[in-house]
Amino acid sequence: MKMNATLIFPTLEAVKEARKSIENVVNYTPLQYNSRLSDKFGANIFLKREDLQPVRSYKLRGAYNKIKTLFNEGKVSQGIVCASAGNHAQGVAFSCKQLQIKGTIFMPVTTPKQKLEQVEMFGGNFVEIRLAGDTFDASKNAALEFAKTSGAEFIHPFDDVQIIEGQATLALEILEQQKEAIDFVFIPIGGGGLASGIATVFGKLSQETKLIGVEPKGASSMRTSIDNNLNTELSEVDGFVDGAAVKRVGDLTFEICKNALEDCISVDEGKICETILQLYNKDAIVLEPAGALSISALEQYRDQIKAKNVVCIVSGSNNDITRMEEIKERALLYNGLKHYFMVKFPQRPGSLKDFVLNVLGENDDITHFEYTKKNSRETALAIVGIELSNPSDFNGLKQRMQQLGYFESYLNDNPDVLNMLV
Repeated sequence: MKMNATLIFPTLEAVKEARKSIENVVNYTPLQYNSRLSDKFGANIFLKREDLQPVRSYKLRGAYNKIKTLFNEGKVSQGIVCASAGNHAQGVAFSCKQLQIKGTIFMPVTTPKQKLEQVEMFGGNFVEIRLAGDTFDASKNAALEFAKTSGAEFIHPFDDVQIIEGQATLALEILEQQKEAIDFVFIPIGGGGLASGIATVFGKLSQETKLIGVEPKGASSMRTSIDNNLNTELSEVDGFVDGAAVKRVGDLTFEICKNALEDCISVDEGKICETILQLYNKDAIVLEPAGALSISALEQYRDQIKAKNVVCIVSGSNNDITRMEEIKERALLYNGLKHYFMVKFPQRPGSLKDFVLNVLGENDDITHFEYTKKNSRETALAIVGIELSNPSDFNGLKQRMQQLGYFESYLNDNPDVLNMLV
């Protein structure tokens, strides 16, 4: 493939050296056959369980390889600094404690509390957390400024050749673990470091394998860049899939992925939530949104993967339990089971009872209700959330609401209002 001559690209030989460098710190994670998913898609589905790393994500591979290299070269006398939405921070913190190096970690203000606590736990007295900005990109700018003024070495989460070579070590494991030919590998993409690493190894050792990149719909920076044939920064991203909500992928990772990926697709955040709940309830696997990306993409490739050998990279499990209600809500909305309405209620006794008896279906349930009687007008508005047992019940519910004069507006189609409710 044509390469940018100004960039240093990862090599298979360097990946093998990285493996030796990190082998005493990183787990050799299982490649597990999943019978439920295999039956569902008529394929052989294997999960590469990077959620079983000491820091519960693959990010430790790249972070330790990079920091250990700097340590061996005597370049960490002023410490290191990084920016991360969570998983890279944990890998860096773990590495700092292992090598007894001072680390300063910049994280977005919006980072889930669970991830902040994990970074503190893994880094101990060797790391300091600084919250800056609402996104990864804002935190990165603060970290780069800190690096300039302090002399600390900046550890990029993805756009660095040694980070990529560290992440690539999991690809070596996959090829050792799966003796039969691998037809597809589904790879979550945030900044593109993991996909670039896997592409480096598979491009040399398993060229027939199709590599499919998977991004959240609200942060499809790699797909956008490939379409434009130019590394393109998104104007905004949906931060829900915090481990993959990156406005701009790396220059190096873009150059690798634009040529190496068979396809790069996006998955609705609601679909990701549905996948998280299914894996938890049916497989006892707890994943964060970014960790469920690759499995969430299988539905889009149902026809192509039939009777094929498929690997999904399960990238991380650092999910804050307090997010589960939001995850459930997003899954219900995605599946057409949760609907919000602005409802007109006559200001008379018994109007709510009439609504329940004559509008709601037998299996419908009110899960949200906001109403305040403020004046003596004939009607007053209420926001009502209704959960259905079957998405096909929606049309009947809406028709009854309209026929009986309760319907004012449907709120699911208004993203600004919906974001306030969810």
